[in-house]
Amino acid sequence: MKFAERYSALKPSPMLKLFMAAAADTDVAHLEIGEPDFTTELDIIDEAARAAKDGYTHYGPIQGYADVRQAVCDYWDRRYGLKSTPDEVQMMAGGVQSVHLALQALLDPGDEVITAEPCFAPYFDQIYQHQGKAVHLATTEEDGFVPTAEALEKVITPRSKVLMICSPSNPTGRVMTRGQMEAIASVAEKYDLTVLSDEIYDSLVYKGEHIPFAALPGMKERTLTMGGLSKSHCMTGWRIGYAIGPTPLIRTMTLLGANQTYGVNVPTQRAALYALNTQDDKMAERAEIFFSRLSYVSDRLNAMPGICCAKPEGAFYLFPDIRGTGKTSEEFAWGLLEEGHVATLPGSAFGACGQGYIRIACTQSMETLEKAMDRTENYVRTLKK
Repeated sequence: MKFAERYSALKPSPMLKLFMAAAADTDVAHLEIGEPDFTTELDIIDEAARAAKDGYTHYGPIQGYADVRQAVCDYWDRRYGLKSTPDEVQMMAGGVQSVHLALQALLDPGDEVITAEPCFAPYFDQIYQHQGKAVHLATTEEDGFVPTAEALEKVITPRSKVLMICSPSNPTGRVMTRGQMEAIASVAEKYDLTVLSDEIYDSLVYKGEHIPFAALPGMKERTLTMGGLSKSHCMTGWRIGYAIGPTPLIRTMTLLGANQTYGVNVPTQRAALYALNTQDDKMAERAEIFFSRLSYVSDRLNAMPGICCAKPEGAFYLFPDIRGTGKTSEEFAWGLLEEGHVATLPGSAFGACGQGYIRIACTQSMETLEKAMDRTENYVRTLKK
């Protein structure tokens, strides 16, 4: 059997390798998994079952049900003042599909996609699979892991077409300020860039506020807002996401999606409709819990020699600087897993500028986090001997 030449060197990513190793360790404390530990609310589950019993078991509209897309519009207007119409929304089989369809719709071979890093590592493979070229835009902790307008402008070429950003950020947990966004927006407008704004963690902001990039002046017509219910509504396994963007782009993405998934799981869409309209209070309660977890872990990390961790801003991630331990990201993450039985991810997996950091997901119970921090502290002490 002959495979496509462009995939002949395809190998597991550093993230996947560590995921696989952690799964094989029955005593591991899982701080590598970017998934809420909360089960989907029972009333959301009941709504999906009710919908199926009422006959929602057939093909649905390729773009998604109009009332579900309206619920997406209402959610973003109610919470953030981002106004859109159902024609500007497409329901997806998880948020990851938004990136695939957008890149497929936008890129010609060799077009450049600027990735503000550290960033969600699968972006790189998605760009490659759609014959684009990733342009790695490094950021620094001193700048809040947010690209400056000057740095962005320096990497732009005549082939630059797309800019990918994420706030709140995976992996850093940082939240962009309005001023930072406006500086980026001015460059995007100047060079006619389409912005893919990953806002899947919109409901988890502890410092400042969530500002949709598309809500900035002049950005709605050039921005695709990517969201979903996986993190906000604890529906990771339901595979339901969405994109909000200019109607011509959404129309093209819908046509492409018809040849891939032929729409999105119908009972899940009905559950999403209910969830988007009824769960704001529950989301706020969970955000408080995540903030407590993040604060506890960041305090513990800052008390360990050689580690420095910023206070939590958003999402459920911390991105501590471990350079003071004398270890690289990979050495620290693998050593902590093999010797301390705590799974994290090396920061370098999210881009070269993540070297010297690790990503910690505070998605487990306080009991698990306490155990994990005790083990991490013991591991760090062995490094200093």
